[in-house]
Amino acid sequence: MKLIKGTRIALKTLFSHKLRTALATLGIVVGVCSVIVMAAIGDGAQKQVLSKIQAMGTDLVIVTAGQVKIIAGRQRQTGNVSTLTLRDAASISEESQHIKAVAPAQAKKMLVKYEALSTTTYITGTTDTVVQIRNIALQNGRFFNNDEDRTLQRVAVIGKTVAKNLFENRNPLGESIRIGKVAFEVIGVLQEKGTDLVGNDQDDVIYIPVNTALRRLFNLTYINNIYAQAKGSVYVDKAASEVRDILREKHRLRSKPDDFTVQSQTEILKTEKETSQTFTNLLSAVAGISLLVGGVGILAIMLISIKERTREIGLRRAVGAMKRDLLLQFIVESLTLSVSGGLVGTMLGIVLSLGASHITKWPMSLSVPAIIVAFLFSAIIGVIFGVYPAAKAAGLDPIEALKAE
Repeated sequence: MKLIKGTRIALKTLFSHKLRTALATLGIVVGVCSVIVMAAIGDGAQKQVLSKIQAMGTDLVIVTAGQVKIIAGRQRQTGNVSTLTLRDAASISEESQHIKAVAPAQAKKMLVKYEALSTTTYITGTTDTVVQIRNIALQNGRFFNNDEDRTLQRVAVIGKTVAKNLFENRNPLGESIRIGKVAFEVIGVLQEKGTDLVGNDQDDVIYIPVNTALRRLFNLTYINNIYAQAKGSVYVDKAASEVRDILREKHRLRSKPDDFTVQSQTEILKTEKETSQTFTNLLSAVAGISLLVGGVGILAIMLISIKERTREIGLRRAVGAMKRDLLLQFIVESLTLSVSGGLVGTMLGIVLSLGASHITKWPMSLSVPAIIVAFLFSAIIGVIFGVYPAAKAAGLDPIEALKAE
């Protein structure tokens, strides 16, 4: 009964000062709302990144010439970038027991023209196995085959962005484009893929046979990358280790460090998960500070309330109220402030997250654990920051309290 009575008194007191109560809960509302929105942004970004990695295939092994380092948040090739050749790709295909398919690749950004229109795009020389390895799909036409690669045919498969820039609404199949000074026939158009992990347009690309690219266009004897597909996702780590051993032997490195970098999708997936989780935790920590600020606001309001109600507290003590009754009353007031602020902040955070995702098209995903933790944390803050004022009120001397102005 005392709990019910104390709760009634606490609620009556809070509702008698509506503006003060609203201001006291504002910090909690902002804090809880911030945690939910920040967690939604972090989780949404993480899911988008992971979905793009998984779309590339979890059985992919990527070999890059030289050393790959993270510079300014992006991967950069350093050192000697001419260490990979078509022979290396052939050796991996022939000698590896855990690799199903291999596709060499050499890319370069070049000017491409069609009649009076022109665009600058990435020209990637590769083989037809890249279709299987990189999950490439065609919208129109076909991909070039091994015979066209072997005989240095000048054929090209273009991405949607290139088709839009050069041909607008016309059908590009069978048309002749000029890459640099060399003419190529368009034999296929790729399905739209969108942006990659770092925001690059995956449709702004042209695929041509790798031998044609190296001998007729780039005038090179080396390649940038080798894409290898493991026989299954469970063999990715073994395949990556096997590829590294084969290349070290072919390059006769012995005690020298690798002059190439081998990355598997599982490694990239793990790295991106850790990065995204760190990002989410950082955002949530920053938002959590708002909750602490809200708790300080409750503490200040409660102390002011005690100061104003000193005579009331003394009178209640004089007529028989126990210390625990006062302690309960002020803790309930503080808890009511934090819980009501938590409820409003939760609803506002959910609405803002859904609304922002719909309007801005940002990848946002509501996190149920984050919502629960934010709400519970707001309640705990109410108790923590309400204990001191409650203890101070309960500890007032009745006689001195009655003398207060």
